[in-house]
Amino acid sequence: MEPVILEFDHVSGLAKKGFVLSDISFALPAGYIMGLAGKNGAGKTTLIDYIVNPKQRYTGTIRIGGEDIRRDHSAMQNKIGFVSEKNNFLQEHSASQNAKIFGMVYQHFDYERFHYAMQQMELSETKIVGKMSRGERMRFQMAFAMAHHPSVYLLDEATAGMDPVFRIDFFRILQKVMEEEESSVLMTSHIAEEMERKMDFTGILTNGRLSSFQENSACNTRSYF
Repeated sequence: MEPVILEFDHVSGLAKKGFVLSDISFALPAGYIMGLAGKNGAGKTTLIDYIVNPKQRYTGTIRIGGEDIRRDHSAMQNKIGFVSEKNNFLQEHSASQNAKIFGMVYQHFDYERFHYAMQQMELSETKIVGKMSRGERMRFQMAFAMAHHPSVYLLDEATAGMDPVFRIDFFRILQKVMEEEESSVLMTSHIAEEMERKMDFTGILTNGRLSSFQENSACNTRSYF
């Protein structure tokens, strides 16, 4: 049985206007991709923000590798690879310069791994981050995330704006990373073909509730929930 990498255990969050997430529970084992779908405002980005933002308040428990992320959230950041429009890299600096600056935040940042990942992503390390297209920024962030060997990759609409041909290679890279490092992927997407054919599991969020969680038979994987 594969170890559980990411687990939500009855997680709820309360905002002034009502629940933003309500009683979310699921378990994501190593080597699997879980897709999150739902309309705008359903809670997809909020769910990811609960993992990466230590200031978020909620009830229930979120665990990475069996550890409650609230016990030492700074240490947990080493286990999270976050790819999103919200990532704040230095726009006037190159990809390589950003890696040298922000890589110091992580305990085991691997610069050789970063160089290799940038080649996989078909990106130049000398390119200025602010001059990258949206798809290129997502690929750069993925290369950066791969360099610190996280347990779970959180990809918030990461493939939107990617070249359709490269998108195929991107999922091949994800699969190889999961096989080599015993990691998992949680990603949001509005691309129907991705949800149906690229995700091992699909969760549907409706008004902050996980209204559906199922195995995607098209991926030919077995359920773990």
